[in-house]
Amino acid sequence: MSNKIPHARFALGEVVRHRMLDFRGVIFVVDPEFANSDEWYEAIPEEMRPAKEQPFYHLLAENAESSYIAYVSQQNLVADDEGEPVDHPAVLTMFGAFDGARYALRPEQRH
Repeated sequence: MSNKIPHARFALGEVVRHRMLDFRGVIFVVDPEFANSDEWYEAIPEEMRPAKEQPFYHLLAENAESSYIAYVSQQNLVADDEGEPVDHPAVLTMFGAFDGARYALRPEQRH
């Protein structure tokens, strides 16, 4: 059994959807493993709590009611096949053109 952390399946600018909850978003940061607070982690119901040893993604997220920032484990994300842009006010500050699946990262956001 290996303790190796899985590689990130998704990339910056990619539009994804939560596997269980009704929201989608565009990835703007990838953490190779869990990098949030213990309080945040413990607030997730135990039966839904993901393993920490996997990539986690920061999303500019939207649902039917609002836009917000989400932090989601790789196991809970799937590629979004809607082909529609994400309705979040910060998208255009970080990203440029949208090709139906991913946004191009603005040059000034690359580091």
